Amino acid sequence: MHKAPEDTIAAISTPPGEGGIGIVRLSGSQAIPLVRAIFVSSTQRDIAQDPGRVFHGHIMDAHGHAIDEALVHIMRAPHSYTREDVVEINCHGGAGPLNAVLEAVLAQDARLARPGEFTQRAFLNGRIDLVQAEAVIDRIRARTRDGLRAAASAAAGALSQAINELKGGLVEALARIEAAVDFPDEDLPDLVDDVLRANLEAARERMHALLDTARTGRLYREGAAVTIVGRPNVGKSCLFNALLRDARAIVSALPGTTRDRIEEMITLSGIPVRLTDTAGLRTTHDEIEQIGIDIARDALRAADILLLVLDASEPLTAEDRVLMHELREGDTPVWIAFNKMDLVPEATLPREAQGFAGVTPLSAQTTDGLHRIEDGLAGLLLGGATPSPEQQMLTRAHQRDSLRRAAEALVRLLANFDASPEFLSIDLHDAIGALGEITGETTPDDVLERIFSSFCIGK
Repeated sequence: MHKAPEDTIAAISTPPGEGGIGIVRLSGSQAIPLVRAIFVSSTQRDIAQDPGRVFHGHIMDAHGHAIDEALVHIMRAPHSYTREDVVEINCHGGAGPLNAVLEAVLAQDARLARPGEFTQRAFLNGRIDLVQAEAVIDRIRARTRDGLRAAASAAAGALSQAINELKGGLVEALARIEAAVDFPDEDLPDLVDDVLRANLEAARERMHALLDTARTGRLYREGAAVTIVGRPNVGKSCLFNALLRDARAIVSALPGTTRDRIEEMITLSGIPVRLTDTAGLRTTHDEIEQIGIDIARDALRAADILLLVLDASEPLTAEDRVLMHELREGDTPVWIAFNKMDLVPEATLPREAQGFAGVTPLSAQTTDGLHRIEDGLAGLLLGGATPSPEQQMLTRAHQRDSLRRAAEALVRLLANFDASPEFLSIDLHDAIGALGEITGETTPDDVLERIFSSFCIGK
């Protein structure tokens, strides 16, 4: 069982920069006495004895000079974020007052908190499990409303409930199997029977269903990358601007206008997408343009989806065909935007467009067909599914890996169900341990440190 440290930690909990309010947070058994030593109440109230929660006054330095006017908010254990005594000093939001208040606190023997240490203490003290702890940082970093809803669902315990139900069923099965091992000569009903097998098969299928949510969960949390590619002057930048609903990239009839890649964030079906406009891909002797083409190819290799733009107003060129062949041979799915349909409404799709993930006639200039492009890209990202952000889903690689190992242990068990119960219990122990890694009960300390070190300081 993991145990929280007993010292008192402190950190600035608001982001850098100027603001109306900044917060210095402390947590630990000495949080209230440490702040009491540097706080002077405007009404002579003693924060250590007064049952109140909010106090007005000033934070003082070692020489008795006021550092800043402040509101001190007291949250006594166990009714706090960390289940320890927590004090939040609300002062003016700027580097000067915040750093000065933090220095005064640290001078009273508080320790500077590590990244994520407040949330880590909430986990170690049993207020939240590991899934809920990770959802805290997912909330902070959410870039879309659906991403925020998914993080809120995890924080409320949706995934934790599913994992705990699975684990509870396996613990019950283990009890039956171990009873069969420990009391083989007792007059007991058959404990390892078809009912137990059916329950374990149902648990295995539930694990596989949860594993299928991992891709969607990752997309909500991390987002995806879509790169627009094509030869020069087919309307890539015009499409980029249309998808952004903003004139972000320069649009010109002169080929080779885009020399560097341009990136912006958009949202497709609740998924944050990094959209990249790139230089036209062609053979060139222009040194600067070639640098842009090399950058474009780097973006092409990093993309989750490639949006290939073809010009409907003229026949396919040799450069189009070379690029289409290259992309068809690659592993990244390609959606074709058959652009400039406003110039030739009767244009037909070239047969070379067959074999790609999808193709949409489009006028980036008039935006006709734009919604079909967006729906196509979203469907490609989600695999045609229509998930709800509130559903139980895996969002992290270590969750997927642990659940995969639990499912594999059940597969082994069921394949050898007629073997001796001693062997079945080994696989069940493996499955239960792997599930415990998701909620944090059996997660190794080095993995926990790596997880919480990715958090921001002060949270």
